[in-house]
Amino acid sequence: HVQLVESGGGSVEVGGSLRLSCAGSGYAHSEYCLGWFRQAPGKEREGVAIIDSDGRLSYAEFVKDRFTISRDNEKNTLYLQMNALKPEDTATYQCAAGRCGFGYRYWGQGTQVTVS
Repeated sequence: HVQLVESGGGSVEVGGSLRLSCAGSGYAHSEYCLGWFRQAPGKEREGVAIIDSDGRLSYAEFVKDRFTISRDNEKNTLYLQMNALKPEDTATYQCAAGRCGFGYRYWGQGTQVTVS
């Protein structure tokens, strides 16, 4: 049974920082591409950052130089360090996992980030 559980969301002031975590189980974590996505009210879900099984990174332009994605394969955990947060970063953040090149099959329930 695959499970992704996010944590670390919350309310923060503009310019503040948060670190999101996503604990995975039930799949070969180290072999999978992992990503963070977000969805704000009334908007479509958008990709934030991804990291592939070889550790290659990709960021959405709107988070470059502010967010850092990383993974710890020994702990089966994905992270998103978010700095210099802006009100427009307010959203529900979800982690996702999937075999690289085959899309994201597994999704977490999401964690709310509110910046004001």
